[in-house]
Amino acid sequence: MVNLLKVAPSTDPAPKGEELVSYVKKLNGLADFIHCDVMKMPFVAKNSIDEKDVREIYLNTLMPLDVHLMVAEPIKLIKKYIEAGAQIVTVHFEAFADKRDLIKTLKMIAENNALAGISINPDTEVMEIMPYLAYVDLVLVMSVEPGRSGQIFKENTYLKVRKLKQIREDYGARYFIEVDGGINPEISRKLKTNGADIIVSGSYVYNSDDYAKAIDELR
Repeated sequence: MVNLLKVAPSTDPAPKGEELVSYVKKLNGLADFIHCDVMKMPFVAKNSIDEKDVREIYLNTLMPLDVHLMVAEPIKLIKKYIEAGAQIVTVHFEAFADKRDLIKTLKMIAENNALAGISINPDTEVMEIMPYLAYVDLVLVMSVEPGRSGQIFKENTYLKVRKLKQIREDYGARYFIEVDGGINPEISRKLKTNGADIIVSGSYVYNSDDYAKAIDELR
């Protein structure tokens, strides 16, 4: 049996409101997760959906919600998003000046019965998050700068995915490796070869005339 990549279409770039809910409904039965991009200034350059939007998505899909918090103080929002329906909550390594707060946040996610994820920006090296991998269920590698859809995939992502796969094998870890940003079918195939488990797709799926075909191509 072929081991296929999991595909998580992103809420960005779909406009929030009725159009976003309509988009999510059309993805039912096609994708594996919905990747909810929660963005707030000043961590990124724009604001996006909030916990009310996530709740509305939750009520209109059968797919698990993978909530990606691109915010400056995620610890304040964890419980709100889990209560809204998040099954996975991912926070940014770069959002924590005091890494003790990062550990506290990851533990809080787990204690509230969600999977805990850690995300790294393109300029952050894998070795910087080594001390925290024991607390996570998922590592999200950003292959573009967070906060803007439609960017070009950064080639250093492949090396990061390989390193994470090797660490996982060496230490018997169980985290999933997820990649987000600028992914097309050719890049998707390379990511799978290098060890990725899940890919996030924004523009490639959203701008497609055939969502089922686009998702199958990415797998």
